[in-house]
Amino acid sequence: MNRKTTALPARALGQGFSVSAIGYGAMGLSEFYGPSDDTQSLRMLEEVAEAGVTLIDTADMYGRGHNETLIGRFLAARGSAVDSIRIATKCGIDRPKDAEYARGINNHPEYIRACCEASLKRLGVERIDLYYIHRVDPHADITETMGALKGLVEEGKVAHVGLCEVSAATLEKAHAVYPITALQTEYSLWTRDVEQNILPKAKALGIGLVAYSPLGRGFLTGRISSTQELADGDFRRNNPRFQQDNLGHNLQLLETVKTIAEHHGATPGQVALAWLLAQGDRIVPIPGTRRSRYLQENLAAAQLELSAEDNNELHEVFATDSVKGERYGEEGMKGVNA
Repeated sequence: MNRKTTALPARALGQGFSVSAIGYGAMGLSEFYGPSDDTQSLRMLEEVAEAGVTLIDTADMYGRGHNETLIGRFLAARGSAVDSIRIATKCGIDRPKDAEYARGINNHPEYIRACCEASLKRLGVERIDLYYIHRVDPHADITETMGALKGLVEEGKVAHVGLCEVSAATLEKAHAVYPITALQTEYSLWTRDVEQNILPKAKALGIGLVAYSPLGRGFLTGRISSTQELADGDFRRNNPRFQQDNLGHNLQLLETVKTIAEHHGATPGQVALAWLLAQGDRIVPIPGTRRSRYLQENLAAAQLELSAEDNNELHEVFATDSVKGERYGEEGMKGVNA
């Protein structure tokens, strides 16, 4: 039984930037999760907007520009009807054209500026609502990186700035140079590393947290029991947590989510999102999907309230060291500034 969607409440991240309590991660419309179709993707973006979602998240590396171009087509087609939509995009991961998954990290100010100009063109906008550094280069000076972002704000090309996957120390140092609106990092029941130092620091500084992969790359929906069910080209086929030995263990943890979901007449994915929303009023998850049914299911989680007993049980079962497997392979961990 699925809870039905009603109007989405708003949440403030940082610096007065308010968006819907649940946003939309558009990455999967371009790659990583099997084949996609632009016509269907544009229809999905229309449904996202009609459902009241006001934060759409993308990056210049998703499809090597394809994802931003796709969103640009969506924005152009809707005209003034997109005034309430806030677009977040990112730069900082440099993907060679001839390598499928390899990447480098580039935070040089001139690179940031060039990427911003290219994103503005692909999106067809004059100003990016929220601009992130996708991954921080450990060899770069974060003060120079933030200085470049500050310059883009002063020129009117960016409204708000953010960082992705950074440590508490880096977040504090960067925030001292220019106010950060949002930290984006992976956060879900099965990825809770941020709770120790990073989330408390973000809360103390008044920085919102945008949680990507809030459904554990689909695992927390309960719809994946084997990598053989996944399409060719789906990167989860090689993700450590989805390897069969690890997956078998992790599926045992998921039984608790299923039991709680049944009690509430909800789905496991809705329980996972409701748990995440309960971890702080500046947290905004950005689940992605290509299907209308799952979009409505995700958004309805904003109305689900878990009991203290539910939350305690989930905290205990999904303790940080209980999940088996790294959240990324070696290439994907590049730039995670833990």
